[in-house]
Amino acid sequence: MKKETSTMASRAALWFLWLLSLSLTTEILATENDSYSWSNILQLLEAQCVAKTGDHEDLEKGKELTHKNYCESWRFNVELHNIRDFNSIPDECASSVGKYMSSSLYKSDVRRVAHEASRFLTNSFRLAGDSRDAWVFDVDDTLISTVPFYKKHHFGAIVDCRSDPPDRASLEKWMEKGKATVIDDMLSLFREINSKGLDIFIISWRPEHLRAATVDNLFKAGYHGWTKLILRCDEESYVDAQSYKSEQRKKLVEQGYRLWGIVGSQWSSLTGHSTAKRTFKLPNPMYYL
Repeated sequence: MKKETSTMASRAALWFLWLLSLSLTTEILATENDSYSWSNILQLLEAQCVAKTGDHEDLEKGKELTHKNYCESWRFNVELHNIRDFNSIPDECASSVGKYMSSSLYKSDVRRVAHEASRFLTNSFRLAGDSRDAWVFDVDDTLISTVPFYKKHHFGAIVDCRSDPPDRASLEKWMEKGKATVIDDMLSLFREINSKGLDIFIISWRPEHLRAATVDNLFKAGYHGWTKLILRCDEESYVDAQSYKSEQRKKLVEQGYRLWGIVGSQWSSLTGHSTAKRTFKLPNPMYYL
Protein backbone atom coordinates (compact mmCIF):
# COMPACT_ATOMS: atom_id res chain seq x y z
CA MET A 1 0.00 0.00 0.00
CA LYS A 2 2.80 2.39 0.91
CA LYS A 3 4.60 1.53 -2.34
CA GLU A 4 1.47 2.28 -4.39
CA THR A 5 0.96 5.58 -2.58
CA SER A 6 4.58 6.55 -3.25
CA THR A 7 4.23 5.61 -6.94
CA MET A 8 1.05 7.69 -7.31
CA ALA A 9 2.74 10.65 -5.66
CA SER A 10 5.71 10.36 -8.01
CA ARG A 11 3.41 10.22 -11.03
CA ALA A 12 1.50 13.25 -9.79
CA ALA A 13 4.76 15.14 -9.35
CA LEU A 14 5.85 14.24 -12.88
CA TRP A 15 2.51 15.37 -14.31
CA PHE A 16 2.85 18.67 -12.45
CA LEU A 17 6.37 19.24 -13.80
CA TRP A 18 5.27 18.34 -17.35
CA LEU A 19 2.33 20.74 -17.26
CA LEU A 20 4.47 23.47 -15.74
CA SER A 21 7.18 23.03 -18.39
CA LEU A 22 4.55 23.05 -21.16
CA SER A 23 3.06 26.28 -19.79
CA LEU A 24 6.47 27.89 -19.44
CA THR A 25 7.62 26.85 -22.92
CA THR A 26 4.41 28.19 -24.45
CA GLU A 27 4.89 31.48 -22.64
CA ILE A 28 8.47 31.78 -23.89
CA LEU A 29 7.48 31.01 -27.47
CA ALA A 30 4.70 33.59 -27.24
CA THR A 31 7.29 36.27 -26.56
CA GLU A 32 9.00 35.46 -29.88
CA ASN A 33 12.31 35.72 -28.07
CA ASP A 34 14.83 33.38 -29.64
CA SER A 35 17.49 34.07 -27.04
CA TYR A 36 16.25 31.31 -24.72
CA SER A 37 18.18 28.06 -24.66
CA TRP A 38 17.06 24.85 -23.00
CA SER A 39 19.45 25.74 -20.19
CA ASN A 40 17.51 28.99 -19.69
CA ILE A 41 14.22 27.12 -19.75
CA LEU A 42 15.39 24.58 -17.15
CA GLN A 43 16.62 27.39 -14.92
CA LEU A 44 13.30 29.21 -15.18
CA LEU A 45 11.44 25.95 -14.56
CA GLU A 46 13.46 25.29 -11.43
CA ALA A 47 12.82 28.85 -10.23
CA GLN A 48 9.07 28.46 -10.76
CA CYS A 49 9.03 25.14 -8.90
CA VAL A 50 10.85 26.71 -5.97
CA ALA A 51 8.48 29.70 -6.06
CA LYS A 52 5.40 27.45 -6.09
CA THR A 53 6.48 25.69 -2.92
CA GLY A 54 8.32 28.61 -1.31
CA ASP A 55 5.50 31.15 -1.63
CA HIS A 56 3.11 28.91 0.27
CA GLU A 57 5.66 28.27 3.01
CA ASP A 58 6.39 32.01 3.36
CA LEU A 59 2.69 32.78 3.70
CA GLU A 60 2.35 30.10 6.32
CA LYS A 61 5.33 31.37 8.30
CA GLY A 62 4.33 35.04 7.95
CA LYS A 63 7.81 36.39 7.27
CA GLU A 64 8.70 39.62 9.03
CA LEU A 65 8.82 42.74 6.84
CA THR A 66 12.42 43.97 6.70
CA HIS A 67 13.65 47.52 6.20
CA LYS A 68 15.16 46.52 2.85
CA ASN A 69 11.93 44.91 1.65
CA TYR A 70 9.87 47.89 2.75
CA CYS A 71 12.03 50.37 0.80
CA GLU A 72 12.24 48.18 -2.30
CA SER A 73 8.46 47.84 -2.21
CA TRP A 74 8.10 51.62 -1.89
CA ARG A 75 10.39 52.20 -4.89
CA PHE A 76 8.62 49.50 -6.91
CA ASN A 77 5.21 51.08 -6.28
CA VAL A 78 6.51 54.51 -7.28
CA GLU A 79 7.43 53.04 -10.67
CA LEU A 80 4.01 51.39 -10.95
CA HIS A 81 2.43 54.81 -10.29
CA ASN A 82 0.65 53.48 -7.22
CA ILE A 83 2.49 55.99 -5.04
CA ARG A 84 1.98 59.53 -6.31
CA ASP A 85 2.38 63.17 -5.33
CA PHE A 86 5.07 62.53 -2.74
CA ASN A 87 7.12 65.57 -1.75
CA SER A 88 10.19 63.61 -0.71
CA ILE A 89 11.53 60.11 -0.28
CA PRO A 90 10.60 58.60 3.10
CA ASP A 91 13.53 59.38 5.38
CA GLU A 92 14.07 55.71 6.20
CA CYS A 93 14.34 54.87 2.47
CA ALA A 94 16.61 57.69 1.31
CA SER A 95 19.73 55.57 1.66
CA SER A 96 18.13 52.66 -0.20
CA VAL A 97 17.05 54.90 -3.10
CA GLY A 98 20.50 56.45 -3.21
CA LYS A 99 22.16 53.04 -3.47
CA TYR A 100 19.81 52.04 -6.29
CA MET A 101 20.34 55.24 -8.30
CA SER A 102 24.12 54.77 -8.00
CA SER A 103 24.07 51.05 -8.77
CA SER A 104 24.68 48.84 -11.78
CA LEU A 105 21.06 47.69 -11.43
CA TYR A 106 19.83 51.21 -12.23
CA LYS A 107 22.15 51.35 -15.25
CA SER A 108 20.84 47.96 -16.35
CA ASP A 109 17.24 49.15 -16.02
CA VAL A 110 17.99 52.22 -18.14
CA ARG A 111 19.75 50.07 -20.73
CA ARG A 112 16.68 47.84 -20.97
CA VAL A 113 14.48 50.88 -21.67
CA ALA A 114 16.88 52.04 -24.38
CA HIS A 115 16.97 48.55 -25.88
CA GLU A 116 13.17 48.29 -26.04
CA ALA A 117 12.87 51.73 -27.63
CA SER A 118 15.50 50.80 -30.20
CA ARG A 119 13.73 47.52 -30.88
CA PHE A 120 10.44 49.35 -31.40
CA LEU A 121 12.10 51.66 -33.93
CA THR A 122 13.64 48.75 -35.81
CA ASN A 123 10.42 46.74 -35.97
CA SER A 124 7.75 49.43 -36.34
CA PHE A 125 9.11 52.72 -37.61
CA ARG A 126 9.05 53.70 -41.28
CA LEU A 127 10.09 57.24 -42.25
CA ALA A 128 7.28 58.94 -44.20
CA GLY A 129 9.59 61.50 -45.76
CA ASP A 130 7.39 64.51 -45.02
CA SER A 131 9.45 65.81 -42.07
CA ARG A 132 6.59 65.10 -39.67
CA ASP A 133 7.88 61.99 -37.88
CA ALA A 134 8.85 62.98 -34.35
CA TRP A 135 10.13 61.71 -31.02
CA VAL A 136 9.90 63.41 -27.60
CA PHE A 137 12.42 63.34 -24.77
CA ASP A 138 12.32 64.88 -21.31
CA VAL A 139 15.54 66.35 -19.92
CA ASP A 140 16.14 65.61 -16.25
CA ASP A 141 17.00 62.01 -15.44
CA THR A 142 16.18 61.16 -19.04
CA LEU A 143 18.95 62.73 -21.12
CA ILE A 144 21.04 64.07 -18.22
CA SER A 145 21.13 63.04 -14.58
CA THR A 146 20.40 65.04 -11.44
CA VAL A 147 21.76 62.23 -9.24
CA PRO A 148 24.87 64.31 -8.32
CA PHE A 149 22.58 66.99 -6.85
CA TYR A 150 20.48 64.53 -4.85
CA LYS A 151 23.57 62.65 -3.74
CA LYS A 152 24.99 65.89 -2.35
CA HIS A 153 21.78 66.26 -0.34
CA HIS A 154 21.83 62.61 0.82
CA PHE A 155 18.74 61.93 -1.31
CA GLY A 156 16.66 63.83 1.23
CA ALA A 157 17.80 61.94 4.33
CA ILE A 158 18.17 63.89 7.57
CA VAL A 159 21.71 62.93 8.57
CA ASP A 160 22.25 65.63 11.20
CA CYS A 161 20.87 68.95 12.45
CA ARG A 162 22.62 70.78 9.59
CA SER A 163 21.01 68.69 6.83
CA ASP A 164 19.73 70.75 3.93
CA PRO A 165 16.76 68.95 2.31
CA PRO A 166 16.59 69.38 -1.47
CA ASP A 167 13.88 71.64 -2.84
CA ARG A 168 13.00 73.08 -6.25
CA ALA A 169 14.81 76.37 -5.64
CA SER A 170 18.10 74.70 -4.69
CA LEU A 171 17.74 72.27 -7.61
CA GLU A 172 17.30 75.08 -10.13
CA LYS A 173 20.27 76.92 -8.66
CA TRP A 174 22.31 73.76 -9.19
CA MET A 175 20.96 73.42 -12.77
CA GLU A 176 22.33 76.88 -13.57
CA LYS A 177 25.83 75.44 -13.14
CA GLY A 178 25.24 72.85 -15.87
CA LYS A 179 26.63 69.96 -13.85
CA ALA A 180 24.05 67.30 -14.73
CA THR A 181 25.83 64.22 -16.08
CA VAL A 182 25.11 62.29 -19.27
CA ILE A 183 23.01 59.12 -19.19
CA ASP A 184 25.03 57.04 -21.64
CA ASP A 185 22.36 54.69 -22.95
CA MET A 186 19.99 57.60 -23.56
CA LEU A 187 22.70 59.39 -25.54
CA SER A 188 23.05 56.30 -27.73
CA LEU A 189 19.28 56.13 -28.21
CA PHE A 190 19.12 59.86 -28.99
CA ARG A 191 21.77 59.47 -31.69
CA GLU A 192 20.04 56.43 -33.17
CA ILE A 193 16.71 58.28 -33.41
CA ASN A 194 18.43 61.30 -34.90
CA SER A 195 20.14 59.13 -37.51
CA LYS A 196 16.78 57.71 -38.63
CA GLY A 197 15.56 61.15 -39.65
CA LEU A 198 13.00 61.85 -36.92
CA ASP A 199 12.55 65.34 -35.53
CA ILE A 200 13.46 65.34 -31.85
CA PHE A 201 11.56 67.59 -29.46
CA ILE A 202 12.80 68.02 -25.90
CA ILE A 203 9.96 69.00 -23.57
CA SER A 204 10.99 69.92 -20.04
CA TRP A 205 9.36 71.44 -16.99
CA ARG A 206 12.51 73.47 -16.47
CA PRO A 207 11.78 77.22 -16.49
CA GLU A 208 12.70 79.38 -19.47
CA HIS A 209 15.40 81.28 -17.58
CA LEU A 210 17.44 78.05 -17.52
CA ARG A 211 17.55 77.79 -21.32
CA ALA A 212 21.18 78.83 -21.79
CA ALA A 213 22.37 76.59 -18.95
CA THR A 214 20.29 73.67 -20.26
CA VAL A 215 21.54 74.00 -23.85
CA ASP A 216 25.12 74.23 -22.63
CA ASN A 217 24.70 71.22 -20.35
CA LEU A 218 23.13 69.12 -23.12
CA PHE A 219 25.92 70.04 -25.55
CA LYS A 220 28.61 69.17 -23.01
CA ALA A 221 26.88 65.81 -22.45
CA GLY A 222 27.04 65.07 -26.19
CA TYR A 223 23.53 65.97 -27.35
CA HIS A 224 23.02 68.05 -30.47
CA GLY A 225 20.77 68.08 -33.51
CA TRP A 226 17.40 68.31 -31.78
CA THR A 227 14.58 70.19 -33.49
CA LYS A 228 13.34 72.25 -30.55
CA LEU A 229 13.89 72.59 -26.81
CA ILE A 230 10.60 73.53 -25.13
CA LEU A 231 10.82 75.05 -21.64
CA ARG A 232 8.19 76.41 -19.27
CA CYS A 233 7.31 80.11 -19.65
CA ASP A 234 6.57 82.34 -16.65
CA GLU A 235 2.81 82.25 -17.26
CA GLU A 236 2.94 78.44 -17.12
CA SER A 237 4.52 78.37 -13.67
CA TYR A 238 1.28 77.42 -11.96
CA VAL A 239 0.34 74.70 -14.46
CA ASP A 240 1.01 71.15 -13.27
CA ALA A 241 3.67 69.20 -15.12
CA GLN A 242 1.33 66.74 -16.81
CA SER A 243 -1.00 69.43 -18.17
CA TYR A 244 1.94 71.52 -19.38
CA LYS A 245 3.64 68.64 -21.21
CA SER A 246 0.36 67.37 -22.65
CA GLU A 247 -0.38 70.83 -24.04
CA GLN A 248 3.04 71.03 -25.70
CA ARG A 249 2.52 67.64 -27.36
CA LYS A 250 -0.95 68.71 -28.46
CA LYS A 251 0.59 71.70 -30.25
CA LEU A 252 3.00 69.39 -32.07
CA VAL A 253 0.18 67.10 -33.19
CA GLU A 254 -1.82 70.11 -34.40
CA GLN A 255 1.20 71.05 -36.51
CA GLY A 256 0.94 67.66 -38.19
CA TYR A 257 3.64 65.77 -36.33
CA ARG A 258 3.30 62.03 -35.75
CA LEU A 259 4.68 61.23 -32.29
CA TRP A 260 6.33 57.84 -32.48
CA GLY A 261 7.71 57.73 -28.97
CA ILE A 262 8.17 59.54 -25.67
CA VAL A 263 10.92 58.84 -23.16
CA GLY A 264 10.76 60.29 -19.66
CA SER A 265 11.48 59.48 -16.03
CA GLN A 266 8.20 60.97 -14.75
CA TRP A 267 4.67 59.76 -15.40
CA SER A 268 3.73 63.37 -16.13
CA SER A 269 5.97 63.16 -19.22
CA LEU A 270 4.06 60.18 -20.59
CA THR A 271 0.41 60.53 -19.61
CA GLY A 272 -2.34 62.90 -20.75
CA HIS A 273 -3.69 63.59 -24.21
CA SER A 274 -1.68 63.63 -27.46
CA THR A 275 0.51 60.78 -26.40
CA ALA A 276 2.73 58.78 -28.75
CA LYS A 277 2.51 55.36 -30.37
CA ARG A 278 4.82 54.09 -27.60
CA THR A 279 5.97 55.52 -24.29
CA PHE A 280 9.06 54.45 -22.36
CA LYS A 281 9.39 55.09 -18.62
CA LEU A 282 12.83 55.40 -17.05
CA PRO A 283 13.17 54.58 -13.34
CA ASN A 284 13.22 57.58 -11.02
CA PRO A 285 12.14 57.28 -7.37
CA MET A 286 13.93 60.49 -6.34
CA TYR A 287 11.04 62.93 -6.85
CA TYR A 288 7.54 63.29 -8.30
CA LEU A 289 6.40 65.91 -10.78
